[in-house]
Amino acid sequence: MKRLTENKLVLVKRKTRLEELIARFNTVEQARFYVEHLGSDFTDYQKEDAVYKQALRTIEGILSEMGRLQIVSREYIPNFIFGKQDIVVAVGQDGLVANTLKYLDNQPLIGVNPDPARWDGMLLPFQAKDLRALLPDVFANQRPIGEVSMAKSTLNDGQVMYAVNDLFIGQKTHVSARYHIQYDRTGEYQSSSGIIVSTGLGATGWLRSIVAGATGITGANEEVFVPGRQQAWSAECLQFTVREPYPSRTTGTSIVFGRISADKPMRITSAMPENGVIFSDGIESDFLEFRSGMVAEITVAEKKGRLIL
Repeated sequence: MKRLTENKLVLVKRKTRLEELIARFNTVEQARFYVEHLGSDFTDYQKEDAVYKQALRTIEGILSEMGRLQIVSREYIPNFIFGKQDIVVAVGQDGLVANTLKYLDNQPLIGVNPDPARWDGMLLPFQAKDLRALLPDVFANQRPIGEVSMAKSTLNDGQVMYAVNDLFIGQKTHVSARYHIQYDRTGEYQSSSGIIVSTGLGATGWLRSIVAGATGITGANEEVFVPGRQQAWSAECLQFTVREPYPSRTTGTSIVFGRISADKPMRITSAMPENGVIFSDGIESDFLEFRSGMVAEITVAEKKGRLIL
């Protein structure tokens, strides 16, 4: 069959819960014993694994017919080099789409929901069976594309971290993070459980849970991103919140929530001799060290994610 595109098709997959258990316990039998010993249903793990692998087989077959296919597992994405003309297909949960988007540079991404009965999939508008009709339109640039604004942390040593959902700035462990925060022409030293910086896409996740907890305690009604689709996802601003700031003689709590934009920048200077980190989108293993004296500029990223709709 003649290829419909000479551009490389990159399929991003993830391990199922069953595969992760087998990697941990070496055999299916040992994994079953562990799960059932805790009173859980092992057949649910097996069903999820079977449905996911069937979706992968279907997708691999369609992509192989239409172009040059390369398959990449989630754990290798941070070190994978995407070609400028690649078309990326991520098969998994919403988190896989977000974790893939931040490593792309203008390449379009198609999110595929392998198990609609199990996952809602806000970032997964397609199923495996849709790809045969969808891909020719993608090749011809005839599909709408949703832009996703990202957050960017730039350190004074030149290192950069992007985020599709959120950035975390704080301690690797559960001890207090210490730093100086400068925001909108004011600044102070703080001791807290860290800072969360959220994009429009991520505002319905970690940030919303923090705000929900705060409003439950105080009865306040803080404004957060409207969870509309394109308006929120492409917003040219970020929101931040400081988790559990502690007031003392040397640390303040006057800067705890706000919007970061071109006219309201944020700069954070670490006062943590060790274990200070910046990571994004919940991937703690892929982090920047943020030790004493290091400065992080937090901005809206110059690049955007591109999701096929």
